[in-house]
Amino acid sequence: MSEKNLVVGSGFSGATIANLLADKLGEEVLVIDKKSHIAGNCFDYRDENGIMIHKYGSHVFHTKSEKVWNYIRQFTDFNTYMHKVLGVLNGIETHIPFNFNTLYDVFPSTFAVKLEEKLLDVFQLNAKVPILEFLKQDDDDLKFLANYVYEKIFLYYTIKQWGITPKEVDDAVTSRIPVYLSKDNRYSQDRFQGIPLEGYTKTIERMLDLPNIEVRLNTSYNDVKYGNFKRIFYTGSIDEFFDYKYGQLQYRSVNFKLETHNMEHYQSNAVVNYPCNYDFTRIHEYKYYLNDRSDKTVIAKEYSESFEPGKNERYYPIPTNENTELYKKYFEDAKSLHNVYFLGRLGDYMYYDMDKAILRALELFEEITKTN
Repeated sequence: MSEKNLVVGSGFSGATIANLLADKLGEEVLVIDKKSHIAGNCFDYRDENGIMIHKYGSHVFHTKSEKVWNYIRQFTDFNTYMHKVLGVLNGIETHIPFNFNTLYDVFPSTFAVKLEEKLLDVFQLNAKVPILEFLKQDDDDLKFLANYVYEKIFLYYTIKQWGITPKEVDDAVTSRIPVYLSKDNRYSQDRFQGIPLEGYTKTIERMLDLPNIEVRLNTSYNDVKYGNFKRIFYTGSIDEFFDYKYGQLQYRSVNFKLETHNMEHYQSNAVVNYPCNYDFTRIHEYKYYLNDRSDKTVIAKEYSESFEPGKNERYYPIPTNENTELYKKYFEDAKSLHNVYFLGRLGDYMYYDMDKAILRALELFEEITKTN
């Protein structure tokens, strides 16, 4: 095959750009992935119990973008699953993000009524208030509530997940789980939500199933980088691409410990967070996503840890000021390269959800077709 485009990585970012180049432009594309499978961290599979396992933690698709929704639905049908997250606060299982239902779960009803009235005097109904903004209260009762939410939901959970306090991370992280002045228990209020009926791996397999796309697994960029390519799309870590010339960007990694239990369900929800208890951050139970039937169930306890090259995987860029400044140095070098494009969580050093990764690839393709 005479390669014209090289795509490094077969997650949603790489698969989307590869599909568009091959389908819309009719160009040849080589997709490589150092993993032994396609789909990146969205990889899923059915185990011996018939349960669809998300190998790298729960992935729930949601988007506001009709463009993204229409694009991805070419390759899969979705169920109507709407994700909700529970958390254990002082031994009480309740809703996260913190909302009015949480308020009534964790406090006596008379005090909850008082707090709800005061909240609605200050904020609009259905407002989403970032926790660091929520802490700026003058009223004593609301100060108490803000400190309770900060400690019980954000502080220790953030330390476990990120290795730093909420005040040390970028606002984009703390705003992902706001205080939600509503009784809507959904984790996201996006218009389009669901789980692919045949899984994420099958979805990406279909995206890459074109005669002018070749996929090579167990293949790193170093194996092919001296080839003659028209364009290179790199979804790996931008600092690794430049051989860490300015130093390493920081990432968090995650370790999932799977357990099989001889029961229909282990917990009452797909995801239960443990902000203050235990050394794991949350427990995933995969049967809930596609309503899989089995007399057994599989859970995954999620442990956050520092990324160490050669030991574990990069999962989440750590958005601190120091890392942002370091990324800018690599970004400036990237701008000087001819027909080399960086995208995805690692390439853009950005905390993308799946829909944002797809949208980034769609928009990048539009830019390319306008300029070429």
